[in-house]
Parts: sequence; structure tokens; C-alpha cells
Amino acid sequence: MEGYTVIARRWRPKRFEELVGQESIVRALSNAVAAKRIAHAYLFVGPRGTGKTSTARLFAMALNCENGPRLDYDPNSPRCQTIFQGRSMDVIEIDGASNNSVDQIRALREECQYAPAEGLYKIYIIDEVHMLTTAAFNALLKTLEEPPPHVKFIFATTEIHKVPSTIVSRCQHFQFFPLETEIIEKHLRHIVDTEKVQAEDAALHVIAQLAEGGMRDAQSMLDQLLTFSEGNLTAAAVQSMYGLLEESALQILVGSVEKGDYANILRSIDRIVETGCDAYRVLRDLGRCFHQKFLDAVKAPEKSTYVPLVYAKILEILQSGEEQLQRGLSVRSNLEAILFRAVECTKLASIETLLQAFNSLPKDVKKNAC
Repeated sequence: MEGYTVIARRWRPKRFEELVGQESIVRALSNAVAAKRIAHAYLFVGPRGTGKTSTARLFAMALNCENGPRLDYDPNSPRCQTIFQGRSMDVIEIDGASNNSVDQIRALREECQYAPAEGLYKIYIIDEVHMLTTAAFNALLKTLEEPPPHVKFIFATTEIHKVPSTIVSRCQHFQFFPLETEIIEKHLRHIVDTEKVQAEDAALHVIAQLAEGGMRDAQSMLDQLLTFSEGNLTAAAVQSMYGLLEESALQILVGSVEKGDYANILRSIDRIVETGCDAYRVLRDLGRCFHQKFLDAVKAPEKSTYVPLVYAKILEILQSGEEQLQRGLSVRSNLEAILFRAVECTKLASIETLLQAFNSLPKDVKKNAC
């Protein structure tokens, strides 16, 4: 009997048009394949779960498919299937975290001199390339400077600042951005409809928010939640599983911080602690709400309660509070300190109002005032 295949693997894209949310990268790589202008090294940069490794495999299939390079390859052909499943002798996937020594890179340099077994190219996909040691990078640099014509490198990393500039400068650089919540939500809806399972729109929206731009994270959460909810996914099930504060209670807390209502903030904290909500996630959700208020204040300051500076300062407090929560022992006392500091930011509004009023005064009046 075959084992269960998780959603993230079942829904891994097999063609470029199935890759969600990275249209500019798809267009650039497709043009490169169509024009047969294939660089010797590519660097895919972006947060986890945004499609870097999937894109590398799709690119490898387009390059090494039968009669390739071409875009209209058959993903179910034997050669493409071996690439997709990670079994191809010509497409070697390497985890940079566990294969990061100089000896391993030297072995790669020797191996890449040999011609490919089936395809046109020998393609090395090195994930988390920033984990290589300095000596390993130096050894890799020799091959990047004068690569054999049949060798292509695709590097993927979440931390480009750890990759030496000498490596970056020799690669074509592609930036993978976090996916919009709406894009993730739409794709999750497509998945559940195709697989004929029940899921509330509100539940999918919450999952998309929790994923924070990563499609793989969203699919993994969906898989877990469908098991947890026995095939009928509700927003209440998502909130229960991940210890989320209900949206109505979250908006009450946002309003309490804005108004400086300390008593109501304490009541909200009581609710968070008593119901076992994830305090870290509460701060993340508060940050999402205040980030939206910041954007609204920038776009329409006349409709905003405070100037953008106030919301920017609140966001700083909440972000620093996330680290404080992870280090601290008492959830209640840490939340109190973080949210009370956030309330203090609202006092900047009165100072800002006074400064604006002062700057609007005639020059002779301001001079006498000084």
C-alpha cells in the first residue's frame, strides 16, 4: 500500500505556469530557455517556502528534457520524472547545510568535469548555499570562474548577506518575494475544491495570514488542519489549533492600545492567558493590524487617529516585544510591559500636533516665541 503524500508534495508545480506568485521570475527564465541564453550560474534568493527549489527543478526539467532546452516539455516523461523526483544522475541536489566542507566542494569540482549521462547539462542545485564554509566558497569560486560548458549551477538561499560578493557577482540573481495573502488564499481554495474537501473562506484566510508569504507553510498547515478538523475546516478550528485570538477580541485590543485604555488592555491579557492563546502570535497579529493603520495614515492622514510616526513607533515596540516574549518567563508580565510601552507611543501624537501648530505660525510670531 502506498503511503500518504502530503499536500505540499502533491501540489508541487510541474510546469512554469503552475508556479504561483513569481510571474517576473517565470517570465525571465522562460525567455532564457526560449532564446537558449542559459547562464552558467543562477542565485535564487528569498524567504522559505516561496518557490526557490521548485523553480530550480522546473528550470532543470526545461534544460534537460528530451530535445531540450524547451518550455513545452512533458513533465510525465521518464527523464522529467527522474528530475522531479530527485533521482536524475544529471541533476544533483545538494543541501548546503550538511555538505558544506571544502573537501565536499572539491569532490564536486572533480565530478563536474565528466559529461552528463542523459541530458544536455549537468546541473547542480545547492540549497541553503550560505551555509558553505569560507574555504568551500573559495573552492567553488574556481569552478564558477571557468565552468565547463556542460555545467550549470543553481544556488538557493534565504540569507544572501552570508554569500560572498565574489560568488554573487558571478551569478544571475533572482529575488523571490513573499506571496500576497490573497494569492495564497486563492490557491488554497483551488486545492480544497479540487480535492473535494470542505473549508470556510475565513479559515483559508487565516491560514494564508499565518503563512506570512510562504506557500509551502500554508500547504503544510492546511494538510495538518484538514486532519485535525476531519475534512470540514472552520475558522474556529484554525484558531483552536494555533492558539489564535479571535478577530473581534484582537480588534478590541487594538482599540484599547490606541485609546490608552489600560484597564481594557489588562482584561484582554487576562483573556489571552486564560484561554491559552499564543502570546507571540497575538503580537504578530497586532503588528499586522497596526501596520495596516500605518499605511492608512500615510495614504489618508486626515482620516487617521494618529500620524504615521505614532504607528511606526508602535510597530517597533511590538517587533522588539516578540524577542522579549521568547526570552522571558512570564507571559502576562511581558505582555503588560510591551503593550503599555506601545500606549506610551500615542503620546507622540500630541507633541506632533504642537509642532505642526508651531510650524504653521507666522515667522515673526515664532521668533518672539523662541
